[in-house]
Amino acid sequence: MGYEWYAGAFNNDALLVQMGAIIPELWQQHEYWRLIAAMFLHANLLHWFANTWSLFQLGSLYEVMFGSKRFAAIYFATGLCASIASSLNPNHYSVGASGAILGILGAFIFSIRRSPWRHERWTRGLTQQLVFWAAVNIVLGLSIKQIDNTAHIAGLVSGLLLGLIPHRVPPPPPSATVIDVQPRQTYGGE
Repeated sequence: MGYEWYAGAFNNDALLVQMGAIIPELWQQHEYWRLIAAMFLHANLLHWFANTWSLFQLGSLYEVMFGSKRFAAIYFATGLCASIASSLNPNHYSVGASGAILGILGAFIFSIRRSPWRHERWTRGLTQQLVFWAAVNIVLGLSIKQIDNTAHIAGLVSGLLLGLIPHRVPPPPPSATVIDVQPRQTYGGE
């Protein structure tokens, strides 16, 4: 993001394309590196902030619950699926991490459903929130023409599928990794 800002790429389509945006000619020109590079570029500051905040909120929790390796594998696999889907749209260029973020969101839904704590009360509320945010992102993509909904849907669907893959080692329940300290009670002026 810093280099994009410094170079003046925000709101400059030609410079974003030069830096690695997904373009319709990607396959004919054999510029496959764009499939990954575009995941690290953003069209403007608001786009960068929304993706960064979403990844921080969603990614941090997913990583704690299911591990860094699984998080990284799902992030890059779903981001790649989103980039490939986006490259098949002949009418635009595209940048951003939202396809990979929706991939994490999709994987989260089924990862929770397959986890040892799937029957705990809090998982239902978390799953409902994830489904709500997936729906909001798809609706936003349908109503704002600058959003690449093809990438969003491809990321979400590939994430849902990857979330079905069993965990090699079942993750520990959150209560095993969270320390709950009760405040000390004081009596009579201690």
